[in-house]
Amino acid sequence: MKHRIVVLGAGYAGAFAAGNLARRLSPADTEITVVNAAPDFVERMRLHQFAAGQDLAPRRLADVFAGTGVRLRLARVTGVDPERRTVALTGEDGDGELAYDTLLYALGSSVAHHDVPGVAEYAFDVTSWSSALRLRERLAGLPAGGTVLVVGEGLTGIETATEFAESRPDLSIALAARGPLGAWLSPKAGRHLRRAFDRLGITVHEYTGVEAVEPTRAIAADGTSLPADVTVWSAGFAVHPLAATSGLEVAETGQIVVDRTMRSVSHPEVYAAGDCVFVRGDNGRPLPMSCVSAGFTNMQATAAIIARLTGSEVPTVGLKYHGNHISLGRRDAIFQMVDGDVRSKSWYLGGRTAARLKSGVLKGAEWGIAHPTFGMPKRRRRLTAVPARSGMTVAA
Repeated sequence: MKHRIVVLGAGYAGAFAAGNLARRLSPADTEITVVNAAPDFVERMRLHQFAAGQDLAPRRLADVFAGTGVRLRLARVTGVDPERRTVALTGEDGDGELAYDTLLYALGSSVAHHDVPGVAEYAFDVTSWSSALRLRERLAGLPAGGTVLVVGEGLTGIETATEFAESRPDLSIALAARGPLGAWLSPKAGRHLRRAFDRLGITVHEYTGVEAVEPTRAIAADGTSLPADVTVWSAGFAVHPLAATSGLEVAETGQIVVDRTMRSVSHPEVYAAGDCVFVRGDNGRPLPMSCVSAGFTNMQATAAIIARLTGSEVPTVGLKYHGNHISLGRRDAIFQMVDGDVRSKSWYLGGRTAARLKSGVLKGAEWGIAHPTFGMPKRRRRLTAVPARSGMTVAA
């Protein structure tokens, strides 16, 4: 019997992991299935560009996995039963169930509403293709002089505000920040950021927490009314409660609690990667939800799965951040180096050089997804021990 590996989600973490597993494990022993609700790979790091009106060529997952041996199942995950080792699905073919021997949970995250009134009804976001498309269509119909308010001073908020301001100089763009803009940057990088906002004409409302969103405005904590024909909510991410309701051990955030190899601490046949993982980095702090974390965790999870199935020693992938890369439109960016405690170093890279570097990172990630079997060894590794359906171990 082949060992059934099921990967839930085909974002950056899931797609990379599936390709790596197919590249390293022999198809004579393993059967790899990827479950994803949408037929296309979504470049989430570029959705703010798409919303701003730029064209992103979709890449079909069927083409990505063609010739790899990976099976693609287009369906939405509605439940996980870790005791029976099954996943409940619903799709165009109706409801169904998929059994697994090893599960890699990589369903990512969505926008966090924080229970703020009006966000779900009136705000837009850029955390999924459908939500970015909805925002794109709204902005396209917004006449000159229209107002756009971006809520959130994190990486997503900064990149969204600057992208919109550069793409639509006829609009009035503002950003609401709970604290000072770019407080976590080094002094020089912070000044670079403020110059970029001034150059692009972005209004910044510092120390402004938004406590309600309405159709044409947002209400700050002090009662101030912030005009907004469009409110873009980028005040954090949240994971789906699916993992918690399935019985997997989760943190207060709803993220799956894993050990250093990305293996569930409650169910050893389940691994997790990407935003849905709660794990501490090399500095002892929980990894933030980010594309960088998706890279770290999917590499560690796939390395652990491969090692355990082939009887090898499980390698350790470093979980250390080296810096933050922030796009400020198409021709400007900031690359801020950080130390082991994720504190900004005095040195940073800015301007067109940093923008070209960020563009290269995005293109490299997209190329890697499009070529999942690049560098495939002539002989893929055979399994030495396969956990049997009954839970016993049999020779492969």
